[in-house]
Amino acid sequence: MVELTIVIPCYNEQEVLPETVRRLGEVLGDLSGRGKVASTSHVCLVDDGSRDQTWSLIEQYAGEQTFVRGIKLSRNRGHQNALLAGLMTATGSVVISIDADLQDDLAAIEAMLDAHQAGAEIVFGVRKLREADTFLKRFTAEGYYRLLGLLSVDVVFNHADYRLMSRRAIDALREYEEVNLFLRGIIPLLGFRTATVCYDRSERFAGESKYPLRKMLSLAWNGV
Repeated sequence: MVELTIVIPCYNEQEVLPETVRRLGEVLGDLSGRGKVASTSHVCLVDDGSRDQTWSLIEQYAGEQTFVRGIKLSRNRGHQNALLAGLMTATGSVVISIDADLQDDLAAIEAMLDAHQAGAEIVFGVRKLREADTFLKRFTAEGYYRLLGLLSVDVVFNHADYRLMSRRAIDALREYEEVNLFLRGIIPLLGFRTATVCYDRSERFAGESKYPLRKMLSLAWNGV
């Protein structure tokens, strides 16, 4: 039975965090009750220098719930660095990363675990459609994935940072020393057996997107 750590980067997520913790608590309770994961499985919330009450909520939940742990970065370092901090600190034998906004389907977690049980060291969550996006975001995102493909970048189409990684894959990622992080381009390079799980993406549950145009362009440039 695997111990699962779910890593969640958080930046100014006070509006959505209560619901995120509640839903993930239900998912872990269900999976543990059915023997899919160990009872010590947990959520690791990484506060990326938030300016609202995000860290206060994380401290509160960590004090009240045994399945919640928290990491506080000294300042805002950006989504990819916050995610990497969580991955490098996670103690589980299997690690799943997901954003805090509840747009990614939590039901895919069990499908990822099944794919890992079947032998995959890395399981990519892939969006079926981008109907929740605006036309501009959908057009630019899909165009960007195609551009990376033309540049011979080994990137999984319509995959962001919702994925499962085994402890072996995490240890291999630890050997990279990239500064301008683009994890969705680095992780496919690790070379282990992979699988994909397709899911539907929803609207953000609460709060505002933490990836405005400026940050999206910065991430895209780092990827290139």
